[in-house]
Amino acid sequence: MRTKIIAGNWKMNGTRAEAESLINELMPLIVGKPSVEVVLCPPFPILAKVEELIEGSRVALGGQDVFWKEKGAYTGQTSAKMLIDLGCKYVIVGHSERRGRFGVPEPDFNEDILAHFGDNNTVVNRKTKAALAAGLIPIVCVGETLAERKAEDTDPVIIGQVSIALQDLTEEQVCATVFAYEPVWAIGTGEVCASDEADRVCGVIRDTVGRLFGSATAEAVRIQYGGSVKPDNAQELLGKPNIDGALVGGASLKAKDFAAIVNAS
Repeated sequence: MRTKIIAGNWKMNGTRAEAESLINELMPLIVGKPSVEVVLCPPFPILAKVEELIEGSRVALGGQDVFWKEKGAYTGQTSAKMLIDLGCKYVIVGHSERRGRFGVPEPDFNEDILAHFGDNNTVVNRKTKAALAAGLIPIVCVGETLAERKAEDTDPVIIGQVSIALQDLTEEQVCATVFAYEPVWAIGTGEVCASDEADRVCGVIRDTVGRLFGSATAEAVRIQYGGSVKPDNAQELLGKPNIDGALVGGASLKAKDFAAIVNAS
């Protein structure tokens, strides 16, 4: 039986004071769901504050990204060892926004600017391996754009992203990895993938893992859905057989909404 996992990705939102207010409101609302694993992924500058606020609780801390080198002349990067030192158990890897794939196009993000968000499948593989080697649990994000979906390329895109992310990993490492299916066209747009289709694509992820590492590994891997998850659609999505949780964006910044998603698990 796979344990449900609900992770809140705060993205580039939150000060220390705002984090304290949010967590103080959230904690009493989720005490009744000890069977669900809850993860908070705040921005790097407030990781230490959030770790302090959740200390002693069942809520885990996660980073929003990681670099694959342990240390060195890589200004602005954050290593897995640093995240662990701050109390992180999880880290998001390959989020569509880190890949430069945005559900709502930014009007001033031309090709030169998008190169800043340059994670590709090979980079995601390196980050995944670095996280696992250091003892972090990666939440590996995969998903197709609207253009790819319209071209009926959803399955090939997902299979390619999953296959490359898992290159050179052991079965044990794959079992410890969490996937998040986030259709890019549903992130921050208010659109949500129909629950049956979300479950089908999560099944494609599981089948790909099974083809590469065997059925037992595929059954062990937890797969989240992410993309405009809200209290009013959470129960239907989380009730599907291949969906083991949610990677929540905007709703994770509202204590009552995030708690409702946790409690829908």
